[in-house]
Amino acid sequence: MTVPPFLRPTRNARPAAVLILFGDGPDGPDILLTERAATLNKHAGQPAFPGGRIDPEDDGPVGAALREAWEEAGVQASGCDVLAVLPELYLSRSDYRVTPVAAWWREPSEVSPGHPGEVATVARVPIAELVDPANRLTVRHPSGMTLGPAFKARGMLVWGFTAGLLTRVLEAGGWDRPWDPDHIEDLPPEVLNLAARG
Repeated sequence: MTVPPFLRPTRNARPAAVLILFGDGPDGPDILLTERAATLNKHAGQPAFPGGRIDPEDDGPVGAALREAWEEAGVQASGCDVLAVLPELYLSRSDYRVTPVAAWWREPSEVSPGHPGEVATVARVPIAELVDPANRLTVRHPSGMTLGPAFKARGMLVWGFTAGLLTRVLEAGGWDRPWDPDHIEDLPPEVLNLAARG
C-alpha cells in the first residue's frame, strides 16, 4: 500500500497503532469498529479501529494494536492471526504516526465496550454493508471544504482518518465497488460539534 505525501509521518510524531480485524461474522465477512465515547476530549464520538499509542511494554505496533483491541473491545489476542503490518500513516490532527495492523479473527470472542469512558459502541460491520454504494458518500464541512470519503454503517457515520484508511484497505483487498463520490453531505451538526474539541 503506497502512502501519499500528505499521509507520510513527520519524524517527531508520536507512535500509535490500530487493529484492522477481519472476521467471518453472522452476516458474512466483517471488520471490527468501535465508536469513541462522546465525553472524550479528542476524536469524541468518532468511529475508529481499535487502537492507541504504542507503550514501551508493547514491543511494537502489533503488541499495541492487540492490547488496545482487548482493552477497548474485549478481543482476545490468542484468537487473532496477524496478517500484515501496513506502512505508517500520519494523523496530523493529533500528531500521531499510526501503524495499521491487519489481522484475521480465527477464534472470535464476545465483544463489548471495554471502558465506557473511552468506547461507546463496538460493532462487527459486514464488508458487504460498507461497500454497498448506497452507504458511501463524501462528507464536507459546512464551510464547503471537502473532508473525504465516508461510510454509513450500523448506525454510524464513519469519516475522517478511519474512513480514508478503510477505503484504501477495501480497495487493496479487491472488495471496493463503484460508488458516487459526488454524493456529498455536510457533516451533521452534532458530529461537527464533537470534532471541534480536537
